[in-house]
Amino acid sequence: MDVKAEVERKLEAAVSRASRDVCPPGLASAVSYAVFPGGARIRPLLCLGVAQACGNVGDAALSGAAAIEMLHCASLVHDDLPCFDDADTRRGKPTVHRAFGQPLAVLAGDALIVLAFETVATACQDDPRRLPAMVGILSRSVGMTSGLIAGQAWESEAEVAVGTYHAAKTGALFVAAAMMGAASAGADAAAWKDFGSLLGEAYQVADDIRDATSTEGELGKPVGRDAALGRPTAVNHLGLGGAVAHLDRLIDRALQAVPACPGQVPFREKVRAEVRWFVPKDHAQFAA
Repeated sequence: MDVKAEVERKLEAAVSRASRDVCPPGLASAVSYAVFPGGARIRPLLCLGVAQACGNVGDAALSGAAAIEMLHCASLVHDDLPCFDDADTRRGKPTVHRAFGQPLAVLAGDALIVLAFETVATACQDDPRRLPAMVGILSRSVGMTSGLIAGQAWESEAEVAVGTYHAAKTGALFVAAAMMGAASAGADAAAWKDFGSLLGEAYQVADDIRDATSTEGELGKPVGRDAALGRPTAVNHLGLGGAVAHLDRLIDRALQAVPACPGQVPFREKVRAEVRWFVPKDHAQFAA
């Protein structure tokens, strides 16, 4: 199975279904623009990788993976808004609010959150026993205590610990991706929480390093925004060398946290190989 192609088909089907009938044309266009073309699709691929390691990649896993990506795309649309990061570009093109205006950008992000839940609910019609676990995972990943909403809200607080901020802003969807993959396969989702948390933290630390050392052309989005907006980052907390060392430790810990499952060994090796997608290029040169 070409899992990335399957994820794209699932996303295309969901967005197309939601855009039919009497959906406002501008909203339909803004939602499609927010989702396609996508980035590396790291989170849905992680979801499917866990489902495969647990022994079952079916429609529930594909729908869960697509739902996770919809939440991620929604978070990018909202994060880029003038009231937050005020970003002009994302994935190498104008941000949604620059292309469609702020009202439609807000609504497109909201619509994607709702569509994520609809996608999972529809997929679980044939096996409703999995619905409570999968909906619960989605709810926590986007909620106001430890999910995306909390992560965005922490930016409005005078002080926040960098770990708390990163866990909600970025880690929540990695945790959700790992747990969703397990839940969709009928496995113990809770056993995958630590792995998802560590991998998500590693991704955020890598993103902090990229933001401090890369160019807009390399990333397809503005750089230096964290520093300009006074956001807590691993780089300003640990220094560049310290952040690089922390990143390497997190990757090692994440690999060790992969729980026992039928595909534990090949999954661990796949993760080890795939982390190159988010480890900053030549990051070793910044090591302390």
